[in-house]
Amino acid sequence: RLRGAEIRFRGAVQGPESVAFAPLGRGPYTGVADGRVVRWDGARWVYFAHSSPNWTAELCGHKASPLDYLKDEHICGRALGLRFDRRTGDLYIADAYFGLLKVGPDGGLATPLATEAEGVRFNFTNDLDLDDDGNVYFTDSSIHYQRRSVVQFLLPIPCCFLCFTVSIALPVTVLV
Repeated sequence: RLRGAEIRFRGAVQGPESVAFAPLGRGPYTGVADGRVVRWDGARWVYFAHSSPNWTAELCGHKASPLDYLKDEHICGRALGLRFDRRTGDLYIADAYFGLLKVGPDGGLATPLATEAEGVRFNFTNDLDLDDDGNVYFTDSSIHYQRRSVVQFLLPIPCCFLCFTVSIALPVTVLV
């Protein structure tokens, strides 16, 4: 079936990461390199949400390459994992710098839910999922390094910007 696959949205957004669909099928939604979560409205990508209370178009807005966003990611945010709660329509976000967040069905600035567990601060919140009872499970890829440090370290290796894994991954489960 995949032989007939079609490449969609080529060049339309920079650094798309996770993909999620709202409970009634609206989307796709994705986190992009400038720190926003955007939604495909059928004709173009439109703003939906962001993780950082410090996000501004002047600092975080469009740059020439996804790599150009790295120096300000810790200020602008980087939504890596997205999942909708099918019961409420809320979007849960795993942001590499701002931890676990949630935003309502209308979008906007996401509300922080957790930035640490058992006294250990999250450094590289990566992905998440929700079970049928509303529990949130997510991963924090490193207790030592932030995403921008790891990505900069891997830059000399072609293709690894989109496909790297960190061997010091530490799974963290938080029940909300």
